[in-house]
Amino acid sequence: MTAEQVARSAREASNLLQTITSAQKSAVLRRIRQVLEERRDQIVEANRQDKEAAQKEVDAGRLSSALFKRLDIEGAGGEKYSTLLQGVDDVDRIPDPIGQVTMARKLDNELDLYRVVCPVGVCLVIFEARPEVVVNIACLAIKSGNAAILKGGKEATRTNQALAEAIQHAIATTPTQEGQTQFPERAVQVVSTRDEINSLLDMDRYVDLVIPRGSNSLVRHIQNNTRIPVLGHADGICSTYLDASADVKKAVHTVVDAKTHYPAACNATETLLVHSSVLDSVFVPVARALQQANVRIHADQRSLAAMDKAGIRDASLVSEATDADFGHEYTDMDIAVCVVDSLDEAIDHINAHGSKHTDAIITENAQNAQWFMRRVDAAGVYWNASTRFADGFRYGFGTEIGVSTNKTHARGPAGLEGLTIYKYYLFGNGQGAGDFGVGPGKHPFLHQDIPLDDTVRSKFVL
Repeated sequence: MTAEQVARSAREASNLLQTITSAQKSAVLRRIRQVLEERRDQIVEANRQDKEAAQKEVDAGRLSSALFKRLDIEGAGGEKYSTLLQGVDDVDRIPDPIGQVTMARKLDNELDLYRVVCPVGVCLVIFEARPEVVVNIACLAIKSGNAAILKGGKEATRTNQALAEAIQHAIATTPTQEGQTQFPERAVQVVSTRDEINSLLDMDRYVDLVIPRGSNSLVRHIQNNTRIPVLGHADGICSTYLDASADVKKAVHTVVDAKTHYPAACNATETLLVHSSVLDSVFVPVARALQQANVRIHADQRSLAAMDKAGIRDASLVSEATDADFGHEYTDMDIAVCVVDSLDEAIDHINAHGSKHTDAIITENAQNAQWFMRRVDAAGVYWNASTRFADGFRYGFGTEIGVSTNKTHARGPAGLEGLTIYKYYLFGNGQGAGDFGVGPGKHPFLHQDIPLDDTVRSKFVL
């Protein structure tokens, strides 16, 4: 199929999905979970072949180690694959948002207005490595009634294809009850070439939303080469600030977790800000723990002096920071350290150098925490918690379509709500707009809110 045929068939599938019931969506998701379990060995083997080929690219310097780490779908002892399956179950359990009423208003007698949740339509998702995205997006798209066109990186070609075939087989083999619309098999499609993507980025007639997941260069390229709305983020430059009243035990645990739990992730802390009053009492233990975890520290002069004073500076892991270290996404076992003299200075640093993703403050001062959370311009602001919590699965969204730093309909880890929008239903009885106003034969609007009880809220759910 050509790119235009893929896009057109996705639009046709999207139109059909408007009439699919919640029960049908659930049946398809359960079937996807079943087929993914049945084909686990086959999919894992495809992933191992991709990893073997990718390792050669890493050794040759043509593929980054950070990208390679995101390629694995199996995990230690199969844990990552099991989490993928759990994600399908979690999405299935989330209440279907489509058809939910979020506002109801009586404009006049027999003139009722409803704001109703509906799918975005057709979503084009472009991602590097992370083959589990195929499953995450497919399940969220199905649950939210959207059609999805997926393009993964060439480094995960075998895995992506195996996952896509499993999902498409599951859709095709899910029984349809009498009187139900047949679930469209083209609801989830996969394309494989860059030329197809370039063509699809021009098809705003068919595609409603583009979701890029990957490197800064990938996201920037997408943002600069399409008229279609883009949901996502280009950088994951997250900061953690050790305030003047930071608890040392909390500081050590959260900072080490935020940096080392998965350093290639976009929610890993890249910059550590330290109040000058806790250099000896809090920063030194944190620096010691980071070095014990083999984290490379790019420290400013005052933090270097504190480590030298405490005798904990490991020359093989510690270097002097440059201006380029602040505002840099390492996606590796590196962290930049900057000492500040006030809470406001820390906030200003984050707003100047961060990427509006996720930032945290470690403090025992509630007033300082609240000030930080109000003033830091980010999709997520945390108090005494690791930035690694910025994730749809951890938020209880089942899974996520990505993390958005946009200030549009979805921000932060975006789950189902990132794939929904709304439309207005107006039920009248022959009224015209000219019937309302001031003057003979005219009357004012009532504009009375209709209470959103369970019956009204689910009035249009199939």
